[in-house]
Amino acid sequence: MQVSVETKGPLERSVTIDVPEERITSAVEERLKSMSRTSQVQGFRPGKAPMRVIKQRFGPQVRKEVVEKLVSSSFFEAVNQEDLKPVGRPLIDPLREEVGGGLSYTATFEVMPEISLNPVEDLQIEKPVCDIEDADVDRMIEKLRRQRREFREVERAAGQGDRVNVDYQGVVEGEAPENLKSEGVDIEIGDGMFIPGLEQGLEGTSAGQSLELDLAFPDDFDNQELAGKPVVFQVQVNRVEEAVVPELDEEFFKAFGVSEGGGEAFRQEIRNHMDREVETALRSRYRDSIMQALHDANEIEVPNTLVNAEFERMREMLVRDMEMRGVAKEVAAQFVATEELKNTARRQVSLQLLTAELIRSQELRAAPEKVREIIESRAQSYEDSAAFVNWYYNDEKRLAEIESIALEDEVIGCISSLGKVKDKSLSFDELMNKGQTNRDG
Repeated sequence: MQVSVETKGPLERSVTIDVPEERITSAVEERLKSMSRTSQVQGFRPGKAPMRVIKQRFGPQVRKEVVEKLVSSSFFEAVNQEDLKPVGRPLIDPLREEVGGGLSYTATFEVMPEISLNPVEDLQIEKPVCDIEDADVDRMIEKLRRQRREFREVERAAGQGDRVNVDYQGVVEGEAPENLKSEGVDIEIGDGMFIPGLEQGLEGTSAGQSLELDLAFPDDFDNQELAGKPVVFQVQVNRVEEAVVPELDEEFFKAFGVSEGGGEAFRQEIRNHMDREVETALRSRYRDSIMQALHDANEIEVPNTLVNAEFERMREMLVRDMEMRGVAKEVAAQFVATEELKNTARRQVSLQLLTAELIRSQELRAAPEKVREIIESRAQSYEDSAAFVNWYYNDEKRLAEIESIALEDEVIGCISSLGKVKDKSLSFDELMNKGQTNRDG
């Protein structure tokens, strides 16, 4: 068998393989001999038909089957011979085969990249740290109060924080489409949930008032047909309501499970909850920082085959999530098929390859005690925790999922211990997704 390899790109290879006729003929002959012992041919007893009859009856079909198997087996022989590591299924084209002329074809495919990690000791890693201040607790308590606010109607002009109930009709280029018409809509001034200018335009209005607001849809508006276009909103104000936040009293404290100790115990409960949130967020942010440092320090070629597969996996997951939220599958599919998602998939594949190489080079293993620790931790929330533990250990696939998590922890621990780590102080708002305590949730 003759093999020639052509490099067509950083990771793309074309392998031309020539299989001699003798190999095909030999395999066909062997198969026909085996068939002759059991084949039933009209006019002959089972297994007694002459070989020339067997060849005439079954020869073409047997040769076709032999060639199909040889394409697969010779390809794997060739890549092993040339020490290539294919990614995904090869594209076979063209396939040339004829009796007496042997078999010849070209297989095009991507290969796994050769990865040589830069020293882990040189990685610059920022470790986030966060101390919860009294002011953070104050803001969190105010956020909780606002989440439980009620609205009551008032006979005055609307101001910041008030809720205005309106009917409106949007007019674009002289047309008043049905999808820009609504009745009985509650708009909270200062909430930032509507297009720029609408909430501000309602400030100072009173129940029974009619007005027109000359506005424009943002350039990044979800409906691309309206994005950037001017619009006139014809508004009828139905009523104005002011927000009433609950008092910090025993009833409010009980809503959060604090029945004794009053305000001091409630405040401590809120701080304890924030401590748990911070611990989880710091762990997640630190992991992301480590992975980012590993990614930035090791630029590698990534097989498009793997990127496309990861993109499809992520896209399908997002589509399913949006479907569960009531979005039509066709709309969801168009919405998530973005270049940003493709870049995320590429980064994810890159990290998978880099961590795999780190695991190999550092000889990392998922410690059995760590695997059991993770499983037992998950089992604590189940009444029959022993049965839950056995459920994992009795299924190799489920156990492999936990071993993967434990191995990832080993990767994080390895980089953390070898890399150059420095603390980075973050406020509670900075850590919890850019000002979480200032949003109404």
